Amino acid sequence: MLTIYFARHGQTDFSAENRFCGNLDPPINKIGMEMAEALGKAYASISWDAIYVSPSLRARQTADALAKRVGQEPIVADGLKELSYGAWEGKSHEEVKAQDPSAYAYFMENPASHGAPSGETAFQVAARSVPVLDQIIERHKGGNVMIVSHKTTLRVLICSLLGLDVRTYREKIGQKVAAVSCFEHSSKGALLVKLGDVSHLPSHLQNLPGT
Repeated sequence: MLTIYFARHGQTDFSAENRFCGNLDPPINKIGMEMAEALGKAYASISWDAIYVSPSLRARQTADALAKRVGQEPIVADGLKELSYGAWEGKSHEEVKAQDPSAYAYFMENPASHGAPSGETAFQVAARSVPVLDQIIERHKGGNVMIVSHKTTLRVLICSLLGLDVRTYREKIGQKVAAVSCFEHSSKGALLVKLGDVSHLPSHLQNLPGT
């Protein structure tokens, strides 16, 4: 049986302020680094077959905290990057609602098929991320694999494993910064055993403002 762990990157200044951040490439901040170290320490005792990571700096920094402890070289997969928010990159929800209310309402109505101007949709994220997950499952018939990625991308992948409509990813799946979700994958399919868990974080980091 293959056990797949999904970890979201640690806090950035953008996630702390609930700003759209897809193609932007900020580092994790001081709190994010503390989160990454806590995640690395908590999961270092597991025997890892591979660690896969988004090419974004914030994801790679988070993955490195575990990888260095266990002697693994993370495998970068471009399909694991975050949804692109196009013209909204770096802006808060309030700013977008004030500047472009009709486009914001259109996006919120169905973000799976309605993207930000010049951005991606969740269906497009699924089209590039699910094949990466399929390849990982095909490559690893057993053992433990960690995937370090982003909020939307991870929620889309979790929907895929659960057989949920991708259009419900914002309503059905939560994934805080540095949270971990886990599936056991066998010939019978995927069994969810942990969703959005932050128990590995110190208590003062578990319920911070932001997204």
